[in-house]
Amino acid sequence: MSVSVMLFTSDLRVHDQPALSAAVRTADSVVPLFVVDRGVSLAGFDVPNRRAFLADCLASLDTHLRERGGRLVVRTGDVTEQVCRVVTETGASAVHIAAGVSSYARQREDRIRRALQELRCTLEVHDGVITALPPGQVAPTGKDHFAVFTPYFRRWEAIGLRRALGAPRRIDVPELPGHPLPRRSAVPGLSPGLARGGEREGRLRLTAWLADPTAGADAYEERHDDLHGDATSRLSPHLHFGTLSATELVQRARKRSGPGAEAFVRQLAWRDFHHQVLAARPAAAHTDYRSRHDHWRHDDKELTAWQEGRTGCPIVDAGMRQLLHEGWMHNRARLLTASYLAKTLYLDWRAGAQHFLSLLVDGDLANNQMNWQWVAGTGTDTRPNRVLSPLAQAKRFDPKGDYVRRWVPELAELAGAKIHRPEELGDLERARLDYPEPLVDPAEGRARFEHARGLH
Repeated sequence: MSVSVMLFTSDLRVHDQPALSAAVRTADSVVPLFVVDRGVSLAGFDVPNRRAFLADCLASLDTHLRERGGRLVVRTGDVTEQVCRVVTETGASAVHIAAGVSSYARQREDRIRRALQELRCTLEVHDGVITALPPGQVAPTGKDHFAVFTPYFRRWEAIGLRRALGAPRRIDVPELPGHPLPRRSAVPGLSPGLARGGEREGRLRLTAWLADPTAGADAYEERHDDLHGDATSRLSPHLHFGTLSATELVQRARKRSGPGAEAFVRQLAWRDFHHQVLAARPAAAHTDYRSRHDHWRHDDKELTAWQEGRTGCPIVDAGMRQLLHEGWMHNRARLLTASYLAKTLYLDWRAGAQHFLSLLVDGDLANNQMNWQWVAGTGTDTRPNRVLSPLAQAKRFDPKGDYVRRWVPELAELAGAKIHRPEELGDLERARLDYPEPLVDPAEGRARFEHARGLH
């Protein structure tokens, strides 16, 4: 009887799972394996919010596998050692895994491949599991990746996606020991409003969002930047953990047509774009993709105030407090809070990116780091010196101040647009409201940034 191993990583689903489908198709029995990898902890990727969401995802995956006659086998330790143990215990001839783009994922694949050679077992790496199009499938002539989104998107749109796969009907798993599933309840230090994870939750959310006439796919182009309206899909954590397929999302959105669905598909293409950039330039996770020769300021007090949502800039503080409470932040808030740190305070984008990764349940290395670089002007933005004015952003995307009132309750009593201008408050009123003075005047911060970039 032939045996294969399906090693799950960031692809925790049974629907449209090319690696799992290949494992089931080519062997009599399959070991669905997840390794609680100590290397992930050592690399700094293991944080409470994502660990809890992961526990939900693994429980859901186990349920889906049991519905098909199988189960999830969990092991703990070094991923290479545990994979080799399972291969030895079962006599497996192949291990299937989804291709990753980060340096850590690629090194993991190399280590497993070398170790399996000694066991005469092959490693089958599957593209197109984590993204809609695999990194490198489209590239300019003579280059390994696109550095600008628009030409990438034109090519991305022109290429037909693979067919979305159904879930396997039956998965036979050989008898072998495993460890208990991780539990969300065992994870301390979670954001209070952290969402639930898992494939079942993700598919229910997707179906409901696509069908919502006022805050779903059809309204996406018009409303996805509305901070208080919160009309984004909130599917990014499910994309990060692979409980939903990016390919299936594109195909289901395109069935609706219309400008809203098109705008949503464009955001999925941005995700693919960032993955192909990081796959080609893995050092961009921690070094400037395009250096602007910045000499970033270092101010621990200002950094802490930004992290805690106490900058004195209400729209920025609202976004940072949403992050603390939910482990997630609205897409527009991510842009303006990042711009405030990098271009108003002129603090190193890496400090901001690391803070986001310490809390974001959708803390994807490619999207997080490359979006931060885009905002900081060291990445792929064709206008690297643009500065997002907090006040202008607030007036446009939170005109009545409702987003600020929700997340900065000490300012809730302020009427109308006054909520966005606390610098106009008197000292006594500010003290009564217990709200700090602005760290810096936005105009002064902008001037400081432009001077540092040599724009004067």
